[in-house]
Amino acid sequence: MFPIRDDNPHFTTPYATYGLIAVNALVWALVQGFGTEPALSSSVCQLGLVPADLLHTAPAGTSFPLTPDTVCTLSGDGSSWHTVITSMFMHGGWMHLIGNMWFLWIFGNNVEDAMGHFRFILFYLLCGVAAGALQTAFDPDSVIPMVGASGAIGGVMGAYVLMYPRVHVHLFIFLGFYATTFAVPAYFMLGYWFLVQLVSGSVAIGAQGGGVAFWAHVGGFVAGALLSLVFRNREMLARHPYYGWKQQAAPTRSWNRVRR
Repeated sequence: MFPIRDDNPHFTTPYATYGLIAVNALVWALVQGFGTEPALSSSVCQLGLVPADLLHTAPAGTSFPLTPDTVCTLSGDGSSWHTVITSMFMHGGWMHLIGNMWFLWIFGNNVEDAMGHFRFILFYLLCGVAAGALQTAFDPDSVIPMVGASGAIGGVMGAYVLMYPRVHVHLFIFLGFYATTFAVPAYFMLGYWFLVQLVSGSVAIGAQGGGVAFWAHVGGFVAGALLSLVFRNREMLARHPYYGWKQQAAPTRSWNRVRR
């Protein structure tokens, strides 16, 4: 179930959304070497958020293998606070980057449209910080670097569902030899996404090794929903036809069904 577009117009050019996508792409190219080694592993070790390093729950000098050829060593000197921000712009692979940027592209413009450019950037960064904080709280001894924009984008999705709950989101479904598209209200699609993160995070508590930072997604989503109450601009929202529950009840018809 993958979103491909929404039925939600925006009235300003989303410069901040474009800028965030561009920064993530540039970091992927210039810092992470388009995912090639050793740039990828080195960037994840140095700029990823490691809870045990941030909270000093592991001794300085603790080492762990990130890949068969790369070993990360914790500094333990209190110099890793910058990773709370830098980790938001690191990614672990092409699909990780493309998936995150696509969700930001779909949902970011309308949230920015309700806040303004500079407010949206601050909102985005705060959601990313909240995401990292919750993941760290649930796994304070982890020495696995956390990277990705997912937490901050989860905040964008939390704001979106609170401000535009009944806007229709068109989804692409691919089930082996059957593919189709259909539209559902944003509260259904994003509510389902949040529930999956919550359940998956609960199941993953206590698990060892790397994986998806589900609690970062939960933390970002909740923070985004709450922060949107502070960062939204009522004058900008007043002109929006689909703010709140103003969207008509009748769902958008399924469109362009594809069978294979």
